[in-house]
Amino acid sequence: MVRTRLAASEVVVNGWLSIASAYAAEGVGHSGVHSVTVDLQHGMLGFSDALAMMQALSATPATPMVRVPALDPAQIMHLLDAGAYGIICPMISTPEQAAALVAACRYPPLGQRSFGPSRGLLYGGPDYVASADETVMAIPMIETAEAVARIEEILDVEGVDMIYVGPNDLAFELDGHCGHPRPKSEAALIDVLDAATRRGIPAGIFCSSGSEARKRAEQGFRLVTPGNDFAHLTRSMKDAVSVVLENTLVEVAATHGY
Repeated sequence: MVRTRLAASEVVVNGWLSIASAYAAEGVGHSGVHSVTVDLQHGMLGFSDALAMMQALSATPATPMVRVPALDPAQIMHLLDAGAYGIICPMISTPEQAAALVAACRYPPLGQRSFGPSRGLLYGGPDYVASADETVMAIPMIETAEAVARIEEILDVEGVDMIYVGPNDLAFELDGHCGHPRPKSEAALIDVLDAATRRGIPAGIFCSSGSEARKRAEQGFRLVTPGNDFAHLTRSMKDAVSVVLENTLVEVAATHGY
């Protein structure tokens, strides 16, 4: 679904999972998002959790993707064999690192991915291996000053399917904090977006909310993540508690004549 929407110049809305729950993964996969990323970098989960969550996502319309903890080819290949159709890799700052990511996601002769598709064959079907190089997406995260400075070189790497901007780490490095305002990192991420757009390479970005995701889509980002599951869960619960207490206090006041 992701590649199809990108090819049609449509925005991809990407869910983000940090809680180890196949049940939650299934629910998010049916929420209307086009892809769902299981977060193994900052999420509270491991490989076994990710496997169960991707199995749950298989029963939904959403494309399963994974953010890996680091540029570890063996781990990347293992997660691809488990059924990930996109790998988002953090802290890619050089073209050499981007090339290593691509190599881990491609079978020879295009890359160095080891044969052993396991669940890939089960989920992807008998033609999985033949079509994997055209289907699996290699997505470097751009979130350092060096990556911004070398973005043209990174985009030159054959096989980079998309870039994904990490705005908070970028703000830490360029603005000295991840709060607002963040003028230096904001200017940098727009420069990154412009560079990718000129080359016809889609850019994605993590956002704090649906409204921010809409703003980023209007700026030209092709894949937007409107927050993660934990943020939505806690925000929704806080809103519900606020409504209950506010209404209860008003009712009590009216009843007792306050």
